[in-house]
Amino acid sequence: MNTNDNQINDYSAVLDAKYGKEGTKERQKFNEEAYAFYTSQIILDARKESKVTQQELAERMHVSKSYISRIEKGVINPSVATFYRIMNALGMRVEVVRPIA
Repeated sequence: MNTNDNQINDYSAVLDAKYGKEGTKERQKFNEEAYAFYTSQIILDARKESKVTQQELAERMHVSKSYISRIEKGVINPSVATFYRIMNALGMRVEVVRPIA
């Protein structure tokens, strides 16, 4: 039997309390920042897995190294087209799949 009163049972309630309910401006801002962070981590992990430096990726894409750095830090949330360009420059492909029901 777990008697830990600090256990989180409903993470949605935590997000609601901290960032507002779904549909509010505050929650939307949080969601956008979370997606930007998640996207930055996907790109960073993909680049490292491909053993490519930021400079090499920047050269392949004809952009600056600082631009790649800002994307990987989540400062810039790249467009979908830029995300695909990055993956292509890393020799990877993006695959969209349905979740297992």
